Amino acid sequence: MRIAIPTADGVLSPHFGHSEKFALLSVEPETGEILRASEIQAPAHVPGLLPRWLKEQGVDLVIAGGMGSSAQRLLQAASIEVLTGAPPEMPAELARKYLAGELRTQPVACSRSHHHHHRAH
Repeated sequence: MRIAIPTADGVLSPHFGHSEKFALLSVEPETGEILRASEIQAPAHVPGLLPRWLKEQGVDLVIAGGMGSSAQRLLQAASIEVLTGAPPEMPAELARKYLAGELRTQPVACSRSHHHHHRAH
């Protein structure tokens, strides 16, 4: 499984679309082991490019701070899972917490339409 995390100064960047770098972590979900971690330059900011680019990197999950709803939709359309509201911590730490089921994510407060999503299915 591959996890991508937008970074700035080595920790998670709150602005997904404007990140200059992404940490890419290959993890073994069964054991919670991080097999490989690298940091790569993000492509130039072109709307709609990041989801396609992340898909090309083989990413299964994006852990982000803030992210616009269109970016979330595009990632989900590329069958990439999205977690937003993650704290600005080091990527390896976030991946470890995610795999251990300990990652606490805050709902992102930038849009008011969030309240509609919490109805029971």
